[in-house]
Amino acid sequence: MAIPAEPARRPRARAARWLEAAWLARGPLACMLLPLAWLFGGAVALRRALYRSGWLQIERLPVPLVVVGNLIVGGAGKTPTVMAVVSLLRTQGYRPGVISRGHGRTADHIVEVQPGTPATASGDEPLLLRIRLGVPVVVGRDRVGAARELLRRHPQTDAIVSDDGLQHLRLARDVQLLLFDARGVGNGWLLPAGPLREPVPARVSERTLVVYNAAAPTTPWPGHCARAKLAGAVALADWWSGVPAAPETLAALAVRPLLAAAGTAQPARFFDMLAHAGLSFDRLELPDHFDFATLPWPANTPDVIVTEKDAVKLAPPRMGSTRVWVAPLDFDIGAAFDTALLQLLPRRAAATGPNPHGHPTA
Repeated sequence: MAIPAEPARRPRARAARWLEAAWLARGPLACMLLPLAWLFGGAVALRRALYRSGWLQIERLPVPLVVVGNLIVGGAGKTPTVMAVVSLLRTQGYRPGVISRGHGRTADHIVEVQPGTPATASGDEPLLLRIRLGVPVVVGRDRVGAARELLRRHPQTDAIVSDDGLQHLRLARDVQLLLFDARGVGNGWLLPAGPLREPVPARVSERTLVVYNAAAPTTPWPGHCARAKLAGAVALADWWSGVPAAPETLAALAVRPLLAAAGTAQPARFFDMLAHAGLSFDRLELPDHFDFATLPWPANTPDVIVTEKDAVKLAPPRMGSTRVWVAPLDFDIGAAFDTALLQLLPRRAAATGPNPHGHPTA
């Protein structure tokens, strides 16, 4: 299947892959950028020092906060980890909510995400979390303000999960989940010479759980390895209606001419899973958070398969004659992780009535 080259899109995706490859080694490009990394590291250290000294205030919420984040840029499995944590909390009787920055939004103001909220207003990942989990999700550049707004609108909420909040130091956390994937810490250097958002700490605190979205640990720290596989496939319109994916549907696609499109930080992961499931397909790599304002495949493409992150930006009536399929992820971190996380959370209060700690003030 011939996919025409798009001058504005393909170069961006190729440049991102090229830069990520450079971040895995201390080659000429990384060395050239090292002085900028030193400046970035100084700014990071100064910011942390200001919080430690009290010059910048750390604020604590009246409910437990679990922060999910990573040191390395790009997708390390934050969204499926947030889903796993929220699902765990619900099985334990918690009434959780989610806060997020909402990457890819066109504005920074605080928004409560609803199933019909456009991805341009919420960000694709928060919209996916709202659709899949059915819990309150509030996005905003100011995470403290987003958390307060969530608690104001949903006073029954008794735990909050912060998506991609590791570097948001203003918000105190009870537990933080530090995510890594197969890249580990890359070349170990800070941006822009390497992929790290902050220096690698000498040790992991007792309130930090390390999660590896990989078959085995990729750093010296002990942690929990997640098992990730495709749950199956479902037609786009059915996915929007809440129909679960089926392995049989995914297997049936193996006999069709198929295009796999992925606008994610690590599209190769999605493609590898499809190949492992026995599918043959052409690959269409798109920039992370691609908006799908224009469909990136020819109008006569018979079958396309996408991730859930991309599906939230695809309205079924726009697909024309193309059959679009969604392949959700089955993500399990294991019983040992569940036990460790629950042990770190404060003892849960009674589950009736408003949040017993009262509402945070504006």
